[in-house]
Amino acid sequence: MKKNMGTTDKFIRYIIAAVLLIAFFTGAVTGALGYIVLAVAGIFILTSFVSFCPLYTLIGANTCKIKK
Repeated sequence: MKKNMGTTDKFIRYIIAAVLLIAFFTGAVTGALGYIVLAVAGIFILTSFVSFCPLYTLIGANTCKIKK
């Protein structure tokens, strides 16, 4: 897997994941929607950790700085 996520993108994903996790664990989001929010937070954390987003490859996006 080639990295396609930059530092800023990873930071934003971590922040969004933290907000989603807080919403889930405080009970602000419950039921099926709560589990969807939990899954999205997990995906954001995982993709940030490995610096690779499969969706970016489908749309041709790359936020990683390219060394020349």
